[in-house]
Order: sequence, then structure tokens, then C-alpha cells
Amino acid sequence: MDAFKGFQKSLTSIGSQFQPLASRTLQYTKEQLGQVEDKTQLPPDYIDLEKRVDALKQVHQKMLAVTSHYSHEAYDYPPNIKETFQDLGRTVSEKVTLLSSATSPAEAQAALTAPPSAKPQPKTFPHAIARASLASSQALHQQHTGSGEDPLATALEKYALAMERVGEARLAQDAQIQSRFLAGWNTTLNTNLRFAARARANVEKARLNLDAVKARVKGTTFKFGASGHEGHDEAELSPEAQEEIEKAEDEFVTQTEEAVSVMKNVLDTPEPLRNLAELIAAQIEYHKKATEILGELQPVIEGLQTEQEDAYRKNRENA
Repeated sequence: MDAFKGFQKSLTSIGSQFQPLASRTLQYTKEQLGQVEDKTQLPPDYIDLEKRVDALKQVHQKMLAVTSHYSHEAYDYPPNIKETFQDLGRTVSEKVTLLSSATSPAEAQAALTAPPSAKPQPKTFPHAIARASLASSQALHQQHTGSGEDPLATALEKYALAMERVGEARLAQDAQIQSRFLAGWNTTLNTNLRFAARARANVEKARLNLDAVKARVKGTTFKFGASGHEGHDEAELSPEAQEEIEKAEDEFVTQTEEAVSVMKNVLDTPEPLRNLAELIAAQIEYHKKATEILGELQPVIEGLQTEQEDAYRKNRENA
């Protein structure tokens, strides 16, 4: 007997939850079919907030669709090059150190293909240029038969070392962008804006419930192909019906005020702008570092160029 009473209580609870949902669904269907003349309108200020929140969401989605590539190391890695495991085994700096102690072409080749000392090297465009430059430098060194060093080979080795440093600066930039920009904007999109969407959904639920209550207590019916009509004047409503409407109105007002507060908080927070400033700062730092590295290299390469031109001119004069 007790089990039966418990089952009845459970059914009653389910029914009490299902009835409002069914009423809201019915009200929504009537609105979609154009059978509702008296639909509760949201305040203009509220609608304006909704539009601004929607625009903010679109901004986050569009920007993240592009800037999320900072999370992928190889976003600028050339797709047409084929680097082997040995190519990626050691850093350019490590290979240059090993090459400096090589006394024969065989030892130089062994230095270039030395077993990896750590994880594979980064697949970035600057790192790829560095590895290609070092390999090119060694190809020239191995075939150089004259006195002294091949100037182009020397320049390529120095360029390789510089570009590896540029690549490391790019990775540092990416790490800063991931932690200081992407993390913040993803939080806004997936947390703050979701809170706003949930609050707006609660408003719509409360509005549908209010209009469903009004329709029910005023005697409107649902008919396909016909508009709803109020069967009774508001003055004829019973105290119980009036109380039910007022309760639904209070819930609608409460949810609207809550949603307004949440949306204003999302729109007013300075966090997205602060994150954007961090993105720009990381980019500036990277480009500044790259400029410094290449700026230090440029006069060295120009010096090698001048020396080679002078030597070339003397050889022509002697000839």
C-alpha cells in the first residue's frame, strides 16, 4: 500500500512538472502558427541588450576562429617541405656546436644526423628556414676547396642560428597569446556568454508561461487555422485566476531583471579588451625580438658580402 502511495506521489510530481512544460510548448506552437494576438512584449532596453550580447558572441567566435591557430605549433610550417626524423633530431645550435669540432666530411655528416637529444624540433617556418640554411651551409662547406671559408656558407650558418632564435621567439609569443588572450576569450565565450544565454532562456520560459496562463484562465483555445480569442474580460477573472496571472507576471519580471543584470555584466566587463591588449603586446614583443635578432645579423652578412666583393674585384684586376 505504501509503495502504491509512493508511486502515486511520483506520478503527481511528474505531472506537476510536465504540465507547465506542456503549456509553454503549446503556447510556443500557437505563436509560431500566428494564433496569438496578445503576446507579452519584452522591454526595448532588454531587446537592445540581447542584440549587443549577440554581437559580442559573434565577435568572439570570429576572432577565435582565426587566433586559435596560435595553439597549433605548425600554423606557418611550409606544407611542401619534407623533413626527416634526423632533420628534426637536434637544434640548429646543437648541430653547429657538433660541426665545429668535426675534422672531416664524415664527422660533419655525422654531426648533422646525430641522434636526437630531446623531443623533435619545432615545426615552424623560422625553424624550417634555420634547418634549411644550416644544411645548405654544410653542403657548400663540404665542397669548398679554396683557402679560408666559403663566405656564403658562413653567412648561411649565421642566418640559421639567427632564424632559430626567431623561431623560439615566435613560440614564446604563441605561449603568451594562448595564456593571456585565447584563455580569456574562450572563458567569455564558453562561460560568461553561456550564463547570459541561460538567463535569456529563463526569460523566454517565464514569458511563455505567463502568456500560457493568461490564455488558459481567459478561456482561449488552440485551434489550427484560427487565431486565439479571449473569452472573458479581465474584469471577469476570478480572484484565483488573477492571482495566478500575477504570480506568473512576478516570475517574468524577476527573470527579466536577472537577465538584464547578467547581460550588462557580460557587456561591461573590461576583460576582453584587456585580453586583446595582451595579444597585441605579445605580437609586438615577438616582432621586436625578431627585428633585434635580424638587425644584429644584417651588418655581419653585409660585411661578408663586402669582403667577397673586394676579393672578387681584386681577382678580376689581377686577371
